[in-house]
Amino acid sequence: MNKKLVKYVSVLSLVTVLALVLTGCAQRTGTTLHAPTSGPYGIIYKWIGTPFQNLILATAKAIGGTNAYAWGIVIISFIVRLILLPLSLNQQYKSTAQQEKMRAVQPQLKLIQEKQKQAKDPATQQKISALMMEVYKKNDLSLTGGLGCLPLLLQMPVLIGIYQAVQYSKAIGNATFLSLPLGKPSMVITIIATLFYVVQGFMSLQIVPQEQRKQMQTMLLMSPMMTFFISMISSAALALYFLVGGVVIVIQQVITNYIIMPKIKREADARLKNHPVSVVVTEESLNAILGKSETTSSDDSTNLDPDNERGNETPSEFHKNLRELNKGKQQDNKKK
Repeated sequence: MNKKLVKYVSVLSLVTVLALVLTGCAQRTGTTLHAPTSGPYGIIYKWIGTPFQNLILATAKAIGGTNAYAWGIVIISFIVRLILLPLSLNQQYKSTAQQEKMRAVQPQLKLIQEKQKQAKDPATQQKISALMMEVYKKNDLSLTGGLGCLPLLLQMPVLIGIYQAVQYSKAIGNATFLSLPLGKPSMVITIIATLFYVVQGFMSLQIVPQEQRKQMQTMLLMSPMMTFFISMISSAALALYFLVGGVVIVIQQVITNYIIMPKIKREADARLKNHPVSVVVTEESLNAILGKSETTSSDDSTNLDPDNERGNETPSEFHKNLRELNKGKQQDNKKK
């Protein structure tokens, strides 16, 4: 749960920040075509928007033709994604390696979850829960699942830059790509871009262990949803960036599925052969904790019995001693 929470919070935070920036820019341009010169949006435009605007204009001038501005955005987007590809592949490698480690300790984690449900008091639940952290620690597992948001963070200036370049340039804003205006949202480009991320999500599920697929399905919907949402509230130029990114990320997933994954599996098998999984919990050890807890509860209830003068006796021992005491008294009465 911690891993999923971290991923949800990270992605949603980045989407929220980007949406606020883009919405703010749109509000500023709703009443004027002039670029902002002051305030936070003015600073963003000066240091991010203007450089990207000049880069797109220069690329379009070098290409020439009707769709020059669109191809300029495509080329810049492709170069950016290629630069980020090694980092993205490294993150994918860590994530996939983490999944293989998780599969090795999954029986222990599943056992802990089952016994947590059987625990009758919070103290026992907490004690069993602490064992899960120990399983992670002793088997060198990360709670974040080997994932990072750095590739997405590095893309944010690019997204903002392309958006502002189109928003504050008449030449780029009035340009078209296959008759689709770059300055307005495009449902066609948005849907095509989103489909690429859906395909990537489906491909990534193929290398996830069967028992983890249900947990991963929800997270895999985040990327297509984010792509669709941002593309629909911004210009077609930004959707074009996501479209190029979708093509690259599908290529990245092909590399992961057919090159990285087999390598990780070989490494995992060799590692498990030389360094077997550290067994932290077993059925017997967890039953012992649950049994001890039940015994403690029984002892506590016995100690609360006002008729039990020996608080450290179990109920069965108490009743046995009581019967022997009564028997002794009866024998004494007969002698008298």
